[in-house]
Order: sequence, then C-alpha cells, then structure tokens
Amino acid sequence: MCGIVGYIGGQDCANILLRGLERLEYRGYDSAGLAIYDSGETRVARSVGKLVNLGRLITQSPIPGRIGIGHTRWATHGRPSEENAHPHTAGSVTVVHNGIVENHLALRAQLESRGHFFSSETDTEIFSHLIREKIDSGSNLSDAVRQILPSIEGSYAIAVISATEPDKIVVAKNASPLVIGMGEGEMFLASDIPALLNHTRNFIYLHEQEMAVVTADGVVLTNLDGAVFERAPKHITWTPSQAEKGGYKHFMLKEIHEQPRAMIDTLRGRISLETGDVHLEDVTLDDARVRAIDRIYICACGTAWHAGLVGKRFIEQWAKIPVEVDLASEFRYRDPLVTENSLFIAVSQSGETADTLAALKEAKRRGARVLSVCNVMESSIARESDDIVYTHAGPEIGVASTKAFMTQMLALNLVALFLGRRRGTASADVVTHALDQLSHLPGLVEQILAETSDIERISRKYVGARDFLYLGRGENFPIALEGALKLKEISYIHAEGYAAGEMKHGPIALIDEEMPVVVISPKGSHYDKTASNMQEVMARQGRVIGVATEGDSELAGLAEDILYVPDVAQFLQPFVTTVPLQLLAYHVADMKGTDVDQPRNLAKSVTVE
Repeated sequence: MCGIVGYIGGQDCANILLRGLERLEYRGYDSAGLAIYDSGETRVARSVGKLVNLGRLITQSPIPGRIGIGHTRWATHGRPSEENAHPHTAGSVTVVHNGIVENHLALRAQLESRGHFFSSETDTEIFSHLIREKIDSGSNLSDAVRQILPSIEGSYAIAVISATEPDKIVVAKNASPLVIGMGEGEMFLASDIPALLNHTRNFIYLHEQEMAVVTADGVVLTNLDGAVFERAPKHITWTPSQAEKGGYKHFMLKEIHEQPRAMIDTLRGRISLETGDVHLEDVTLDDARVRAIDRIYICACGTAWHAGLVGKRFIEQWAKIPVEVDLASEFRYRDPLVTENSLFIAVSQSGETADTLAALKEAKRRGARVLSVCNVMESSIARESDDIVYTHAGPEIGVASTKAFMTQMLALNLVALFLGRRRGTASADVVTHALDQLSHLPGLVEQILAETSDIERISRKYVGARDFLYLGRGENFPIALEGALKLKEISYIHAEGYAAGEMKHGPIALIDEEMPVVVISPKGSHYDKTASNMQEVMARQGRVIGVATEGDSELAGLAEDILYVPDVAQFLQPFVTTVPLQLLAYHVADMKGTDVDQPRNLAKSVTVE
C-alpha cells in the first residue's frame, strides 16, 4: 500500500526522497508528495498520478533542505487528489502516514468542535492537528506524538517533522511497517527496505507500538510509555529486486504470506462484536431498500467469479436472498431479468475489468442498485457504483490473484452479514458469533503459512504430472475451481475443478494411476459423501491428495497424501482450504521454472472485452 521515506543529514534531500519513493512504486499509489524544512519553514509539494509529476514540480520549483519526508498514497479515505495527497500540515507540524485510523470520524468531530479546520478528506490529517494541539499546549515534538497515540484506534506508521524542532524526525509504528536506515552523519527511514538500499545496508526495524526520535547523529528508541531501549541494527545483503519482494523469491509467494495482514485490514473498523453489526463506510443502502431487494446478481471474471460463488452461499445463508452468479462476459448476452429491486454486485480487484464494467452498466440501465467489491479506490467500477466495499488487500503485483481473492471472499461475507442484520434474517447474537469467528481467521491463516514443508514435499512429488483434477462440495466447490485455476495459470499444467458429486458424470473417465486428484474434504455436512468420492478415485488407482481437517486420521487412510487445515466453522472453510492450494500451485510452478509472477499470455487487469 502507501510508501514512506525520510532523510536527515548533510545533503539536500529532495532527490534522495524522490529516488526512495521510486523504489517503492511496486507497492502501488495514486498520488505522491514530500515536505522539506529549510530556513525556518517547511515547504510541501504534492501531485496526483505518477512520481514523474512530482519530479516535474520539484524541477520547476526546487526545494532545498537537509531534512524531509515523502510519501506515495494508496487512497483509503478520500479520493485521489492533490489536497488528499500526503504530507499533511497543521501549524508547524507536518506528517506522513500509512495505515487506517478507525476512529478518525470521531476524532475529526472533536477537533472541529475545538476550532480546527481540515483541508482534506483523509484520516491522516488527524495526526497533524492532534500533535499541533499538544505542541501549542507546551509539549515538545516527541512528547506530543507520544501523548496523542493512545487516542488512535487502528494501524499507523507515521513520520513527523516540525518547523519548531528542525533537527529531528519523530516516527511511530503500529501494524504498518517502518524501518530506519543507519548512515554516517545521516539517517534514513522508509516503509520498506528497497527505498534505502542505495544508501545503507544497516537497518533497525521498529516493532509494534514503538517510537523513535531520529537525528542526523543517530536514533533513540522508546516504547509508548517513553521507556528508552536499544536494538542492534541488522545488516541486509538482499539485492534491490529481492528487497522489493521482502526476501521472498516471487511476489506471488510474498502476497500469499501477506494474506493475514490483508484480512485484518479488510475487517478493521467494520465489525462490532458489541452491537453484532457490520459498518460498511461507503455503503448507503438504508434498511427499507435492503428489505426491498428480491434478487442479487454477482458478476465477475476469473478468480473474482470464484469469490462470487462463495459469496452466494454467504448471502443466501445470512440474508436469505436468492443469488445468481454470472460470468461478466456472459451477463449481457442472456437478457437478464434485472429490475429496480435487484442488487447487482460487481467483484473486481483492479476495478477496471472491461467485461465486469460493461455488465455493471447494463444492470444500471435496467434499474438495479450497484454495489462493487474492489481493491482500487476511484477505479472505473468504483466510480460507477452506488455503494462500494473496498478490500484493503494493498497492491497485488503477481498476475495470479491470491490476497485479493481472500479479501473478496471476506468482503462478501461482511456484505452478507450487513444485509442479514437489516433484513432481520440474522440476529445480533448470530452476527456477533459469526464476526467473532471471522476475527480469528487471520491467525488461522498465519498458522497454515507457518508450516509448509508438507506442501513443498507434495509439490515435488507431483511436479511432473500432465493433468490434475480438483474436487470439492458445497463451500469448497468454488475452491476446487480456484485451486485448478491457480495451478494452470502459473505452472501450465492442465487442471480442472469439479463439484465432487459430478465426478461420476464424466471426469471419472480421466482417472488412472498417473492422475493426481486433489479432494477438498474438511469435516462438515459434506464429509461422508466427499470421502466416498475419494474411495472411488482410489479404486481406479488415482493418486489422491486430500485437504482435511487437522486430526482427521480417517481421511488419511483414503489418500496418498494429506494437507491439513485448522478446524473451523463450515462457512469459514473456504478461507483455510484456499491457502494450501495456492501454495501447491506456487511450489509446483517454481519447481518447473515457469515465470510465476508474469505467466505467459496473461495480464493482471483485463481492460479489453
């Protein structure tokens, strides 16, 4: 998502900041800016679009100075615009921020009641006003930052400079990354290591709820209570390319491991266990309109379509509304029976998928209310929608979607619970229980990612296979489709996904001793029938790879290999069964030596029909 850089030392820093931001472009952004202190004032330059626009501003009106901060913004609160770009200033205080302030509306209202005026729509501007208020009351910069942080709910990595104390940068971190680069007579900071590798290889990583006061001569680390501590710098040997990937071999693997964080960000600020309700900040559907909905159409392409198939089950379970799931490329060509009482849900990572956008426009023409689930703020699909649920997955570089798929399923689950509460089909107690289970999902996904040796072993065993079959029932049928798609996308192995009950209606003819068959069969209402399908495969010498609930010894006797997932409620199974299939596809492709991040013939965003 957003990128931060900072510098303090003996050099003019505008070029250092710009080059650092360029090395964070892979994180994705829609605007950029920097702030530099010189001769008693802090000057700010900001622009929308690519960094070349910011560079042009700096070339036309150079900003000298030896202390500065810079930022690339991925919009979460407020559209991409110059006034919403960082840095943000209040009085002498200038701030850049990564993360999401969950209680920013309440804090903003309090500040406005005390006479503060805001110039942007962002949650970030909250920091500059809160810190200014403390400085105006007599606190120094570091104390002011420390004093305001307990009032912040959510995630943040901030870097703060002040014209009243131009010899330091104060930084703080909670649930968003921040590193400090160690130089000689100069210091650097960034949200990720690639920004600084041309200047230093020695880094201090800030941990959760830690602060630092950075000067040209060094750094003082403290916790939020002000207690000073020391941490030895780490020497990094990565190449710049390796560093962009966070030390992972490919972006896809990095993004698979980012899924717990992406899930937390998608849930953050939207769920209330106290009230048993879901708050969707960009959805304005009132209760009467929700109750009037008589049918929902979910429309998407590729992986997003698989997320839609899972979402159908969520909505029908919680909201009791009939749901049709359409491939966007087919929707317009079947004369869909859309009316003003229909809700059309478009699902797209980029928000620019041409077929999905065309289907959306057709649904609007027929009178439907449009809600979109997408990852990119102010994208075409978002702009065309009446309501939006943003997945806060952050930029996804790998062509094969992973964390976007996971957050799309999560967002659709939130939509289902939101609708269910307003229709009276899901009580506060029921929703509270579901939300409590959802809140534990990121930790369970982390658990799967912590031990992948079995997946790597199985990948090595089947890397030479020519064909794969994936089977699943109920909630796990779309995951069978998604697992097969992932494998074929990046390894170029032919793979097909089927509903397990359909195996005997054709696919069983393909099974022989050379055919690996991945059967998704965690404990639940479909368990016995899916186990029976596994026996049918084994009887024909098929090579069964089972995906089973931890501790299930019975299924182990029916499969050649087993991948275990945590025991979760049935409606949550797609979230945990997805992960081993992503990793299986990744490791098979990596062992085959294919271009994992940019597979042949594929594009990240399909913007033509």
